[in-house]
Amino acid sequence: MTGRSLAVLLVACVLVLGGLAAGRDAFDRWVDATDLPPLVAETSVEVLDRDGILLRPFLVADGRWRLAVPFEGVDPTYVDMLVRYEDKRFWDHHGVDPVAMIRAVGQALRHGRIISGGSTLTMQVARILEDGTTGQVGGKLRQIRVALALERRLSKEQILTLYLNRAPFGGNLEGVRAASIAYFAKPPGRLTPAQAALLVALPQSPEARRPDRDPAAARAARDRVLARMARDGILTSAGAQAAVTEAAPAGRVDFPALAAHLAERVTSEDPEAGIHRLTLDAGLQAGLEALAAEAVRDAGARMQVAIVVADHRTGEILAQVGSAAYRADARQGFVDMTRALRSPGSTLKPLIYGLSFDQGLAHPETLIADRPVSFDGYAPQNFDGLFRGELRVRRALQLSLNVPVVALLQALGPQHLLTALRRAGAEPVLPGGRPGLAIGLGGLGLTLEDMMRVYAALGHGGEAVDLRVRGAATTGFVPHRLMNRAAAWQVADILRDAPRPAGVIGEGIAFKTGTSYGYRDAWALGFDGAHVVGVWMGRADGTPVPGMYGAGLAAPVMFAAFERVAPEVTPLPPPPPETVIVANAGLPQALRRFRAPGEVVERDGPRIAFPPEGAVVEGEALVLKVRDGAAPFTWLANGAPVASGHRREVQISGLGRGFSTLSVIDAEGRAARVSIEMR
Repeated sequence: MTGRSLAVLLVACVLVLGGLAAGRDAFDRWVDATDLPPLVAETSVEVLDRDGILLRPFLVADGRWRLAVPFEGVDPTYVDMLVRYEDKRFWDHHGVDPVAMIRAVGQALRHGRIISGGSTLTMQVARILEDGTTGQVGGKLRQIRVALALERRLSKEQILTLYLNRAPFGGNLEGVRAASIAYFAKPPGRLTPAQAALLVALPQSPEARRPDRDPAAARAARDRVLARMARDGILTSAGAQAAVTEAAPAGRVDFPALAAHLAERVTSEDPEAGIHRLTLDAGLQAGLEALAAEAVRDAGARMQVAIVVADHRTGEILAQVGSAAYRADARQGFVDMTRALRSPGSTLKPLIYGLSFDQGLAHPETLIADRPVSFDGYAPQNFDGLFRGELRVRRALQLSLNVPVVALLQALGPQHLLTALRRAGAEPVLPGGRPGLAIGLGGLGLTLEDMMRVYAALGHGGEAVDLRVRGAATTGFVPHRLMNRAAAWQVADILRDAPRPAGVIGEGIAFKTGTSYGYRDAWALGFDGAHVVGVWMGRADGTPVPGMYGAGLAAPVMFAAFERVAPEVTPLPPPPPETVIVANAGLPQALRRFRAPGEVVERDGPRIAFPPEGAVVEGEALVLKVRDGAAPFTWLANGAPVASGHRREVQISGLGRGFSTLSVIDAEGRAARVSIEMR
């Protein structure tokens, strides 16, 4: 074999030198006529975070890790060491180095074996591109011809870039970026001299020197490169000696697999894209994945968790954890629980209260009854089976009482709640038939992503937010308003003071927990002035977890997630100017105590003469007329005062397009209301 290799080297040297001597024109035509192999190879699909940090790469079709890297993405010291070690005249020759070939032949003749092959880096690129042999004269000659042609058609940096992306580094690693991540858990742009030396040595004998198979061989090869670099002045003697003492890798590390569920989704949605840039923060994502694993560690083999964090000011999703671990286990870790339909339990209550404030049905200081009641056969019970009697609406929401919120939903109408959910961007799924009052307590299907949209809107002043994982705004997104700013602020102000779990402070965070019927789902969702965080916990298969509830299980995880989002909570905004902040005694008579639908109101109260119920009004200004009742009158539009006085006819403006509720309250506290549409 040694004699055969020597013969190949001699023949190749003679052919090249002889070809040059035979005639430049003929030689040039021969090189120019070269049919080059494909220069572009499939590279791994990559999912990157907001700063370009690798979240998750995917194997190419042939099972290799081949991660693309530009020339400027590689440490310059590594490039200098590579050129000096493999082909020191690389920047000067034209693909073949006659001096190196003659030297190689001379060494082979003196020692009786091949000492160096005389191959340039360009020739190595040619061999890699064709995956061919150089043990035959024809193969060596073809390699030389392709190398000469490459030099004429590509720049030196382009040729080196081909090497950086295609050189073998052992196993299924191809290219310096894949090797750098697999052996050092870092990109190749910031290598130490010891790391650079190992990556220089590996392609010469990638299988024999694999650190994960023969660490001693890998270290020895690295040290030989370091010694050469010290001898040739690329490294100082002290630098090389320090590099030799650096520990060499004894194996491979796993490639990143952050946001695995989301990465699978975005790549399947756009299979042609090679790079997917997301709004996620890799550091936060890693921290929340660790938090998710910790949250279920002692909670049973089947307990699962999902976490989502978003910036409700911009709509950017910063982290999305679909399960505690992306693997087939008893927790069904491959299932993305951020998109699984579940019962939201009590987490819709803030939306119902906000819509009630918006419609002028109630105020945070309104008194409301919590007592046994039947709504056409539907008799909700509180979580603890107790009733509190009459209390303020603020306290009813903080205590998550069921009867008051169902009473408000009955006055509001279940369809109004569904419309608000859809305007937020959620896609509620009903179990069948027309929506009933039970949807207010979780009797419908929603996902964690849906609930994030609802709470993002609450945190964003009542306006729907375009939650997304890509930087560009969603095409066609319309920022629908769910409720007026004052109503949204009132909900946030109430939830900011909701009782915390034992041992949790969470100051400045407005939050709500929920537990679905049968202990199947535990929820906690919250927001501050910048971020919204949602947590779901339960079993992926939907089986009950007796004793599980949102406040005890999911809420501590949510508050822990907030601690990882930012060092300090962003304060909630101040109340909008139109917010009515008064005690119960300062409210109009009709808002001091909530009256359920059907409750008798005095007959001689005020009546709105214009506009009539259901009217469609065009223009900016609107004339309001009232009959009966006792002056003075107070007019409210969508729960906010807009006019007052003794006159029975007033003009207002600024309602804006869309549906509005108008209310009038007379001096005795009697009220009337109509719903209209402005166009």
